Amino acid sequence: MTDQPTAADLSADIKRVFEAQQANQWNVKASDAATRKAKLQKLKDAVESHADDIVAAVLKDTRKPEGEIRVTEVMNIVGNIQLNIDNVEEWMQPTAVTPTNNPDDKAMIVPEARGVCLILGPWNFPLGLTFGPVAAAVAAGNTCMVKLTDLCPNVAKIAKTIVEECFDENEVAVFEGDVSVAEALLELPFNHIFFTGSTRVGKIVMAAAAKHLSTVTLELGGKSPVIIDKGADVAPIAAALAGAKQFNGGQACICPDYVFVPEDKQDELVEGFRANVQKNLYGSGEIDKSAIAQIVNEANFKRVKSMVDDAVEKGATVAVGGEMDAEDLTIHPTMLTDVTPQMKILQEEIFAPVLPVMTYDSLDQVIDYIEARDKPLALYMFSPSEENMDKVLKRTSSGGTTLNGVFSHYLENRLPFGGVNGSGMGSYHGYFGFREFSHHRAVYQHMAA
Repeated sequence: MTDQPTAADLSADIKRVFEAQQANQWNVKASDAATRKAKLQKLKDAVESHADDIVAAVLKDTRKPEGEIRVTEVMNIVGNIQLNIDNVEEWMQPTAVTPTNNPDDKAMIVPEARGVCLILGPWNFPLGLTFGPVAAAVAAGNTCMVKLTDLCPNVAKIAKTIVEECFDENEVAVFEGDVSVAEALLELPFNHIFFTGSTRVGKIVMAAAAKHLSTVTLELGGKSPVIIDKGADVAPIAAALAGAKQFNGGQACICPDYVFVPEDKQDELVEGFRANVQKNLYGSGEIDKSAIAQIVNEANFKRVKSMVDDAVEKGATVAVGGEMDAEDLTIHPTMLTDVTPQMKILQEEIFAPVLPVMTYDSLDQVIDYIEARDKPLALYMFSPSEENMDKVLKRTSSGGTTLNGVFSHYLENRLPFGGVNGSGMGSYHGYFGFREFSHHRAVYQHMAA
């Protein structure tokens, strides 16, 4: 990896751009829907015209299947921007309220820009999970300074190119550089900070925001459970879980992290998972490494390996997979059985194509386990029973939930996406992104007698 700029290198630029955005924020806030739509259209056009450059940049930074890159880092961004273009005029409209004491007066709720925003992106979907918030911030009338992860310097470079084609730096600006640049940005008194990443770093971001009473959106992670109910058909579930753990090499914040299955269905789940992994990745006998992302770096590879090693040492069984290729950071899709809560694999977010499985006797046992732990970003349940699904929804909490499937609550842009407590705070996607980057101002007008 080439040397990246540091905070010391960029201190003058950071100060200049921040001051320029502070001065310009009121002009941007006052902009009408047509102006904002024009900016978003320009951003959409630039993403489309640089699609091949984006794919090349992601491939330089990390090995991912090209099809996944085009979906998550191009098509998803374009669709997200278009959603804002199509709806921003409606979203900007004040909501009328009938006054309680004097119906002849006027009252309304006016969405207004928060001001100067900081957007900090993650490494797992470096452009998609950065430009999504950027589109929402622009639609809501904010200025923003953007920092992509230092783990994806080539993506940061193309992001900077795209943004500079579309915006003046007093509206939107991208900063390349190492982690010290992000730390320097966090020292500034932003009106709002939007961070996507780990819970550990989320706490650092929130502490920095507290110094200036900046509002925050934290899109974090956690251990997202899967519950397979006793009456569920295991075959399609095994296929769904194999696909989910293959996607981006299991490096997605909403990826299933562990599974509860009735004891008498565990063997069927293991065999179904094995068969689908074989079909998806081993058609030639060897793993097709072009079809599964590598682990992002050596440190994360070693972290995951140590969790699997710890589990095996404490009695877990490698039921599927288990191969780990250190030379190219590939972890083969793996399923562990005989896992216990004392193992690290059930205590830390995995973020890899490794899936631990626990068996259970009663649904109450599963609910008690989930209730006793941090609230996850996602919860998945496969069940033919509306009563049991309702029971789980009432007795647990998660950022979002998909029933009888995976990822769908994230993919539906009419639903808010976000975490709760340890898995995050605030939400976005569609209208909810516009709302997250807006302050809802109460306005009351007395009418002349």
